[in-house]
Amino acid sequence: MPLIGSLKTLLLRGLLAGLIAGLLAATVGYFVGEPQVDAAIAIEEAGSAAHSHAPDAAEGHSHGEEALVSRSGQKAGQFLALGLAGMAFGALFAAAINVARRFTKLSGTQLSLTAAVLAWAAIVAVPFFKYPANPPAVGDPETINERTWLWVAAVVLGLLAVAAAVAAYRALAASDTLRLIAGVGAFVVVTTVGYVLLPGVNEVADDFPATLLWNFRVASLAQTTTLWVSLGLAFAALTEFAARRSTAVVDKVPTAG
Repeated sequence: MPLIGSLKTLLLRGLLAGLIAGLLAATVGYFVGEPQVDAAIAIEEAGSAAHSHAPDAAEGHSHGEEALVSRSGQKAGQFLALGLAGMAFGALFAAAINVARRFTKLSGTQLSLTAAVLAWAAIVAVPFFKYPANPPAVGDPETINERTWLWVAAVVLGLLAVAAAVAAYRALAASDTLRLIAGVGAFVVVTTVGYVLLPGVNEVADDFPATLLWNFRVASLAQTTTLWVSLGLAFAALTEFAARRSTAVVDKVPTAG
């Protein structure tokens, strides 16, 4: 059944699905990601303490500045932050689906899940595999602006790659299998070219624990993937519920005898 509902209805659906997705992602971050952050902060604080006690350290200079928000506050605050972020993504997701449904014959559920996969590929996968997330103890503070803009460029690259994939899929008049191959091929080509053109960034110290770095990046990917998978599934479930409810109402309407 095609996607039904006005833009307002879809936006409300997206807000609810986004809130659910954000809270689930925060739960993953709390139990999977936060232990890795704590371990990285411990390494950072140990390094700062060693530097402050070095013989050539500047007198009176301290690297142990207290954070504005405590770690317990940060851990709890991510539920609010990701809940709000999920709602924002949900609204954008719903707006995009509202436009996309005019150009496809996919059912509401299929469109929701497909859109979630494409959004994950553009916003999560492409940037992550070029510029993977790093724990707090990794990275030069003086290059944070440059690294932020490079990440934004990688997101733009992901959006362009997905757009190229969709265009290739729709343009090819062939079987669904060949169209899918063309779409994947276009995505890979655009992503590869972008990866080559974008500069690399590697600010991980040689003595930083490889296991901790790996665990942190896996946790980061798990958290963002949970957000988009949950958003797609929640939106699809709400869409299916709305379709069934609409069908039930229509079935109850008496026909003229």
